[in-house]
Amino acid sequence: METLEVRPADRLLEVGCGQGVAVSLVCERLRTGRIHAIDRSAAMIAQARRRNREHLASGRATLEAVSLEDADFGGARFDKVFAVNVELLRKDPARSLDALRAVLGPRGALYLFHQPPLEAKVRPWAEATPRTLEAHGYTVRDVRVKDLKPVSAVCVHAVLSPRAR
Repeated sequence: METLEVRPADRLLEVGCGQGVAVSLVCERLRTGRIHAIDRSAAMIAQARRRNREHLASGRATLEAVSLEDADFGGARFDKVFAVNVELLRKDPARSLDALRAVLGPRGALYLFHQPPLEAKVRPWAEATPRTLEAHGYTVRDVRVKDLKPVSAVCVHAVLSPRAR
């Protein structure tokens, strides 16, 4: 949550929210802002709904069972888009990154967090992800590796390149 620097009025999108843990943490920091979280799995969304009943009732959170590529955000724009341990760039990075480009606000930022199962996979992901983002019209602002146990975690923070807006 420190890396996301959630502000009270932020509009956020979480891709691959799973059981909704990050939704809960984000909502604790929101006042007038909102988070929309999606996951391909209806079962995960059901668990996230149970965990976040209060936030859903307050209107700070909405949850939807849909893939990023099939989602319709109705023209909504987000200040911050993030994903934790979601392989957005593995199958069809151009399609995923185009979908994200369509929903990032003018000053929007993308945060991709990853904690692979093996320490040996941390550095390769931290090196390959920025290259992929830059090849698809994003500017990488920061790559952070945090030493955790049992495996380190990485966050790649990027924005749209001025030419890609």
